[in-house]
Amino acid sequence: MSFRAQEIYKKVARRVGGEGKLPAELMKSVKDMLPDSKVVMGRAKRGIFAGRHIQFGNKVSEDGGNKSRRSWKPNVQEKRLFSYIHDRHIRVKVTTHALRCIDKAGGIDEYLLKTPYNKMDTEMGIVWKAKIEKMYSELAEKEVGFFPPEEEAKIKQGFDEVRAAKRDFRREARRALAKQRQLEASSAGDDQTTESTDIHEEVSSAAAKV
Repeated sequence: MSFRAQEIYKKVARRVGGEGKLPAELMKSVKDMLPDSKVVMGRAKRGIFAGRHIQFGNKVSEDGGNKSRRSWKPNVQEKRLFSYIHDRHIRVKVTTHALRCIDKAGGIDEYLLKTPYNKMDTEMGIVWKAKIEKMYSELAEKEVGFFPPEEEAKIKQGFDEVRAAKRDFRREARRALAKQRQLEASSAGDDQTTESTDIHEEVSSAAAKV
């Protein structure tokens, strides 16, 4: 195992929850399948690049055939991918090639589960793959209970009644608020009418005195 693979293994074990808290078979598979390459693009550590990294070559002029060094960077996009196992969106930087691979696999969870560790090449992809495998292993140990159709119908009816009660409560609250606003508007109109009447009487009395 190369030095980079050892460092990635330590980071994976620390981020996922420690080596002692995970199944021994899972950590052994992680250790055996870590990428053995010593050099990787620095930006690729913070995303899922699916093997696409920076490439170097020569730029050849058309006239004299002069060569000058240049590089080709991968097309990286920042996307929000929905994870069903986490029940939320994951904001991650991916290459367009990785997006095609994710679409072909059927989602980010399926892509991470189907892709071997030694083809990840990035620490972020390895960490997410280990997290998803850990969550799937925990779900496999849980017991699943099923209700008979009659109980399911009663539960559904209860949820429908709760939604109907909330809808009626919101309707009554809107009606009460509208009535209160109408009363406030009418009381403000009465006050304005009284003030105008008082002003008119004062003007009339002043004119009579003159």
